[in-house]
Amino acid sequence: MKIVKGLLLGSAAALAASSGAMAADLPVKAKAVEYVKVCSLYGPGFYFIPGTDTCIKLGGYLRMDVLANTNSDHTGNYAGAGGAQNRFTNGYTWRSREDLNVDTRTATEYGVVRTFFDATFSWTSDSYGAGAAAGSTVYSPIGTSAAPNNASSGGVAAGTVGVYYAFVQFAGFTMGKAVSQFSAPWANYPGNNFDGLVGGGGTITGVNQFTYTAQFGNGVSLALSAQDQSAYYQAGVQNLGVLGTGALGPYGASDYAGTIAPDLVAMLRVDQAWGLFQASFAAHDNHAPTTAALS
Repeated sequence: MKIVKGLLLGSAAALAASSGAMAADLPVKAKAVEYVKVCSLYGPGFYFIPGTDTCIKLGGYLRMDVLANTNSDHTGNYAGAGGAQNRFTNGYTWRSREDLNVDTRTATEYGVVRTFFDATFSWTSDSYGAGAAAGSTVYSPIGTSAAPNNASSGGVAAGTVGVYYAFVQFAGFTMGKAVSQFSAPWANYPGNNFDGLVGGGGTITGVNQFTYTAQFGNGVSLALSAQDQSAYYQAGVQNLGVLGTGALGPYGASDYAGTIAPDLVAMLRVDQAWGLFQASFAAHDNHAPTTAALS
Protein backbone atom coordinates (compact mmCIF):
# COMPACT_ATOMS: atom_id res chain seq x y z
CA MET A 1 0.00 0.00 0.00
CA LYS A 2 2.85 2.36 0.81
CA ILE A 3 4.35 1.62 -2.58
CA VAL A 4 1.07 2.49 -4.30
CA LYS A 5 0.79 5.76 -2.34
CA GLY A 6 4.36 6.64 -3.23
CA LEU A 7 3.66 6.02 -6.91
CA LEU A 8 0.53 8.17 -6.77
CA LEU A 9 2.37 11.02 -5.03
CA GLY A 10 5.21 10.75 -7.47
CA SER A 11 2.80 10.85 -10.39
CA ALA A 12 1.07 13.91 -8.90
CA ALA A 13 4.38 15.65 -8.40
CA ALA A 14 5.44 14.90 -11.94
CA LEU A 15 2.10 16.15 -13.27
CA ALA A 16 2.42 19.36 -11.28
CA ALA A 17 5.95 19.89 -12.53
CA SER A 18 4.84 19.25 -16.10
CA SER A 19 1.93 21.65 -15.75
CA GLY A 20 4.24 24.33 -14.36
CA ALA A 21 6.63 23.93 -17.27
CA MET A 22 3.81 24.20 -19.79
CA ALA A 23 2.48 27.33 -18.10
CA ALA A 24 5.92 28.94 -18.26
CA ASP A 25 6.15 28.24 -22.00
CA LEU A 26 2.87 30.00 -22.83
CA PRO A 27 3.37 33.26 -24.80
CA VAL A 28 2.81 36.40 -22.73
CA LYS A 29 1.57 39.57 -24.53
CA ALA A 30 4.32 42.16 -24.16
CA LYS A 31 3.50 45.69 -23.16
CA ALA A 32 3.46 48.03 -26.16
CA VAL A 33 6.51 50.25 -26.35
CA GLU A 34 5.88 53.82 -27.53
CA TYR A 35 8.95 54.51 -29.65
CA VAL A 36 7.67 57.79 -31.08
CA LYS A 37 5.75 60.11 -28.80
CA VAL A 38 3.57 62.98 -29.91
CA CYS A 39 4.99 66.40 -29.02
CA SER A 40 2.09 68.80 -28.47
CA LEU A 41 4.20 71.71 -27.19
CA TYR A 42 4.70 73.37 -30.58
CA GLY A 43 1.52 72.55 -32.47
CA PRO A 44 0.30 69.61 -34.58
CA GLY A 45 2.70 67.42 -36.51
CA PHE A 46 5.59 67.40 -34.02
CA TYR A 47 7.03 64.20 -32.54
CA PHE A 48 9.81 63.53 -30.04
CA ILE A 49 12.99 62.13 -31.57
CA PRO A 50 13.44 58.83 -29.66
CA GLY A 51 15.88 59.14 -26.80
CA THR A 52 15.97 62.94 -26.88
CA ASP A 53 14.01 65.99 -25.75
CA THR A 54 13.98 67.39 -29.30
CA CYS A 55 10.71 67.60 -31.23
CA ILE A 56 10.72 67.30 -35.01
CA LYS A 57 8.22 67.99 -37.77
CA LEU A 58 8.64 66.87 -41.38
CA GLY A 59 6.77 68.54 -44.22
CA GLY A 60 6.86 69.24 -47.92
CA TYR A 61 4.99 68.91 -51.17
CA LEU A 62 5.18 67.43 -54.66
CA ARG A 63 4.23 69.69 -57.55
CA MET A 64 4.00 69.34 -61.32
CA ASP A 65 3.62 72.45 -63.51
CA VAL A 66 2.84 72.91 -67.18
CA LEU A 67 2.72 76.56 -68.24
CA ALA A 68 1.65 77.83 -71.66
CA ASN A 69 3.39 80.53 -73.71
CA THR A 70 6.23 81.26 -71.30
CA ASN A 71 9.99 80.77 -70.96
CA SER A 72 9.84 80.64 -67.16
CA ASP A 73 8.03 78.61 -64.55
CA HIS A 74 6.90 81.52 -62.38
CA THR A 75 6.87 84.69 -64.50
CA GLY A 76 5.40 85.79 -67.77
CA ASN A 77 7.28 86.71 -70.95
CA TYR A 78 8.06 90.34 -70.23
CA ALA A 79 11.82 90.56 -70.98
CA GLY A 80 14.55 88.95 -73.03
CA ALA A 81 13.95 86.57 -75.91
CA GLY A 82 10.61 85.49 -74.44
CA GLY A 83 9.40 89.08 -74.21
CA ALA A 84 9.82 89.51 -77.95
CA GLN A 85 6.81 87.22 -78.47
CA ASN A 86 8.34 85.74 -81.62
CA ARG A 87 9.54 82.28 -82.69
CA PHE A 88 11.94 82.15 -79.75
CA THR A 89 9.15 82.35 -77.18
CA ASN A 90 8.40 78.91 -75.77
CA GLY A 91 4.96 77.45 -76.31
CA TYR A 92 5.19 75.77 -72.90
CA THR A 93 7.50 75.11 -69.93
CA TRP A 94 7.37 71.99 -67.78
CA ARG A 95 8.54 71.48 -64.19
CA SER A 96 8.37 68.71 -61.58
CA ARG A 97 9.37 69.62 -58.03
CA GLU A 98 9.62 68.00 -54.62
CA ASP A 99 10.04 70.11 -51.49
CA LEU A 100 11.27 68.84 -48.10
CA ASN A 101 11.35 70.85 -44.88
CA VAL A 102 12.55 69.86 -41.42
CA ASP A 103 11.55 71.84 -38.32
CA THR A 104 13.02 70.99 -34.88
CA ARG A 105 12.44 72.51 -31.42
CA THR A 106 14.51 71.82 -28.29
CA ALA A 107 13.55 73.25 -24.90
CA THR A 108 16.54 74.41 -22.84
CA GLU A 109 16.83 76.23 -19.55
CA TYR A 110 17.51 79.41 -21.51
CA GLY A 111 14.64 79.05 -23.97
CA VAL A 112 13.57 77.10 -27.04
CA VAL A 113 16.15 76.48 -29.76
CA ARG A 114 14.61 76.12 -33.22
CA THR A 115 16.25 74.89 -36.44
CA PHE A 116 14.56 75.01 -39.83
CA PHE A 117 15.63 73.64 -43.21
CA ASP A 118 13.79 73.77 -46.53
CA ALA A 119 15.14 72.43 -49.84
CA THR A 120 13.69 71.67 -53.27
CA PHE A 121 14.60 69.16 -55.95
CA SER A 122 13.45 70.25 -59.43
CA TRP A 123 13.46 69.17 -63.05
CA THR A 124 12.57 71.92 -65.51
CA SER A 125 12.46 71.29 -69.24
CA ASP A 126 11.62 73.10 -72.48
CA SER A 127 13.19 76.36 -71.36
CA TYR A 128 15.04 77.03 -74.60
CA GLY A 129 16.51 80.44 -75.21
CA ALA A 130 17.39 82.29 -78.38
CA GLY A 131 21.06 81.81 -79.25
CA ALA A 132 23.02 83.84 -81.80
CA ALA A 133 25.63 82.55 -84.21
CA ALA A 134 29.13 83.87 -83.59
CA GLY A 135 29.84 87.09 -85.45
CA SER A 136 26.32 87.55 -86.75
CA THR A 137 22.84 88.52 -85.66
CA VAL A 138 21.23 85.41 -87.09
CA TYR A 139 19.54 83.34 -84.39
CA SER A 140 20.33 79.64 -84.14
CA PRO A 141 17.51 77.08 -84.12
CA ILE A 142 15.40 76.72 -81.02
CA GLY A 143 16.39 73.82 -78.80
CA THR A 144 20.12 73.66 -79.43
CA SER A 145 20.54 72.23 -75.93
CA ALA A 146 18.05 70.14 -73.99
CA ALA A 147 16.66 71.34 -70.67
CA PRO A 148 19.27 74.09 -70.11
CA ASN A 149 17.76 75.00 -66.74
CA ASN A 150 19.09 71.68 -65.51
CA ALA A 151 22.15 71.00 -67.63
CA SER A 152 23.73 74.39 -67.05
CA SER A 153 23.39 74.19 -63.28
CA GLY A 154 25.49 71.07 -62.76
CA GLY A 155 22.78 69.74 -60.48
CA VAL A 156 22.01 66.24 -59.29
CA ALA A 157 20.90 63.72 -61.94
CA ALA A 158 20.56 66.58 -64.43
CA GLY A 159 18.12 68.30 -62.08
CA THR A 160 18.60 71.17 -59.65
CA VAL A 161 18.77 71.33 -55.85
CA GLY A 162 17.78 74.55 -54.12
CA VAL A 163 18.35 75.41 -50.46
CA TYR A 164 15.58 77.85 -49.59
CA TYR A 165 15.98 78.21 -45.83
CA ALA A 166 18.50 76.98 -43.27
CA PHE A 167 18.50 78.90 -39.99
CA VAL A 168 18.63 78.69 -36.20
CA GLN A 169 16.40 80.75 -33.88
CA PHE A 170 17.05 81.29 -30.18
CA ALA A 171 16.07 83.96 -27.67
CA GLY A 172 14.88 86.37 -30.36
CA PHE A 173 17.88 85.80 -32.67
CA THR A 174 17.66 84.42 -36.21
CA MET A 175 20.94 83.22 -37.71
CA GLY A 176 21.25 81.73 -41.19
CA LYS A 177 19.34 81.78 -44.47
CA ALA A 178 15.82 83.14 -43.89
CA VAL A 179 13.31 85.58 -45.38
CA SER A 180 14.69 89.10 -45.46
CA GLN A 181 13.35 91.44 -42.79
CA PHE A 182 12.95 94.02 -45.54
CA SER A 183 10.43 91.93 -47.50
CA ALA A 184 6.72 92.57 -47.27
CA PRO A 185 4.64 89.50 -46.34
CA TRP A 186 2.80 89.37 -49.67
CA ALA A 187 5.79 89.84 -51.99
CA ASN A 188 7.12 87.18 -54.36
CA TYR A 189 4.03 85.24 -55.32
CA PRO A 190 2.97 83.62 -52.05
CA GLY A 191 0.36 81.69 -54.04
CA ASN A 192 2.98 80.60 -56.60
CA ASN A 193 1.84 83.30 -59.01
CA PHE A 194 3.83 86.23 -60.34
CA ASP A 195 2.59 89.47 -58.78
CA GLY A 196 5.14 92.12 -59.68
CA LEU A 197 4.20 94.16 -56.59
CA VAL A 198 6.70 96.49 -54.97
CA GLY A 199 7.78 96.15 -51.38
CA GLY A 200 9.70 92.88 -51.49
CA GLY A 201 13.35 92.05 -51.24
CA GLY A 202 13.20 89.46 -53.99
CA THR A 203 14.32 86.68 -51.67
CA ILE A 204 11.81 83.90 -52.11
CA THR A 205 14.69 81.57 -51.22
CA GLY A 206 15.91 83.55 -48.22
CA VAL A 207 19.12 85.47 -47.57
CA ASN A 208 21.94 84.97 -45.04
CA GLN A 209 21.39 87.21 -42.03
CA PHE A 210 21.93 87.85 -38.33
CA THR A 211 18.72 89.29 -36.86
CA TYR A 212 17.35 90.18 -33.46
CA THR A 213 13.57 90.56 -33.09
CA ALA A 214 12.13 92.25 -30.00
CA GLN A 215 8.51 91.51 -29.06
CA PHE A 216 6.76 94.37 -27.24
CA GLY A 217 3.37 92.70 -26.82
CA ASN A 218 -0.01 93.39 -28.46
CA GLY A 219 1.41 92.26 -31.80
CA VAL A 220 4.14 94.93 -31.95
CA SER A 221 7.66 93.81 -32.89
CA LEU A 222 10.91 95.40 -34.05
CA ALA A 223 13.59 93.51 -36.01
CA LEU A 224 17.18 94.73 -36.47
CA SER A 225 19.16 92.78 -39.06
CA ALA A 226 22.54 92.57 -40.76
CA GLN A 227 22.22 90.58 -43.97
CA ASP A 228 24.22 89.55 -47.01
CA GLN A 229 24.12 92.26 -49.66
CA SER A 230 25.70 90.35 -52.52
CA ALA A 231 23.04 87.69 -53.16
CA TYR A 232 20.14 89.86 -54.34
CA TYR A 233 20.66 93.49 -53.43
CA GLN A 234 23.40 94.92 -55.64
CA ALA A 235 21.89 97.98 -57.28
CA GLY A 236 22.85 99.03 -60.80
CA VAL A 237 25.69 101.55 -60.68
CA GLN A 238 26.38 101.53 -64.47
CA ASN A 239 30.01 102.53 -63.94
CA LEU A 240 31.61 100.78 -66.94
CA GLY A 241 31.59 101.82 -70.58
CA VAL A 242 31.11 105.09 -72.38
CA LEU A 243 27.76 106.75 -71.85
CA GLY A 244 25.60 106.79 -74.97
CA THR A 245 27.85 104.59 -77.14
CA GLY A 246 25.85 101.42 -76.60
CA ALA A 247 29.02 99.34 -76.22
CA LEU A 248 27.82 98.02 -72.87
CA GLY A 249 24.23 99.12 -73.14
CA PRO A 250 22.84 102.66 -73.30
CA TYR A 251 23.76 103.36 -69.68
CA GLY A 252 26.93 101.31 -69.35
CA ALA A 253 27.42 98.21 -67.21
CA SER A 254 27.82 97.69 -63.46
CA ASP A 255 30.98 96.69 -61.63
CA TYR A 256 31.53 96.36 -57.88
CA ALA A 257 34.44 96.17 -55.52
CA GLY A 258 34.61 93.67 -52.67
CA THR A 259 31.83 93.71 -50.09
CA ILE A 260 32.75 95.76 -47.04
CA ALA A 261 29.57 95.95 -44.96
CA PRO A 262 26.34 93.95 -44.86
CA ASP A 263 22.98 95.53 -45.48
CA LEU A 264 21.52 96.99 -42.29
CA VAL A 265 17.76 96.52 -42.05
CA ALA A 266 15.17 97.66 -39.51
CA MET A 267 11.58 96.45 -39.63
CA LEU A 268 8.67 97.62 -37.45
CA ARG A 269 5.58 95.44 -37.60
CA VAL A 270 2.13 95.54 -35.98
CA ASP A 271 -0.09 92.44 -36.20
CA GLN A 272 -3.73 92.91 -35.23
CA ALA A 273 -7.10 91.31 -35.92
CA TRP A 274 -7.74 93.85 -38.69
CA GLY A 275 -4.52 92.95 -40.49
CA LEU A 276 -0.94 94.17 -40.22
CA PHE A 277 1.20 97.25 -40.66
CA GLN A 278 4.87 96.98 -41.60
CA ALA A 279 7.57 99.58 -42.24
CA SER A 280 11.02 98.47 -43.39
CA PHE A 281 14.22 100.51 -43.77
CA ALA A 282 17.54 99.45 -45.28
CA ALA A 283 21.05 100.90 -45.62
CA HIS A 284 23.10 99.52 -48.52
CA ASP A 285 26.67 100.18 -49.68
CA ASN A 286 27.19 99.69 -53.42
CA HIS A 287 30.99 99.97 -52.97
CA ALA A 288 31.89 100.49 -56.61
CA PRO A 289 35.56 100.47 -57.73
CA THR A 290 37.05 103.96 -57.78
CA THR A 291 38.90 103.24 -61.01
CA ALA A 292 35.78 102.48 -63.04
CA ALA A 293 33.62 105.36 -64.18
CA LEU A 294 31.49 106.51 -67.07
CA SER A 295 33.13 108.81 -69.58
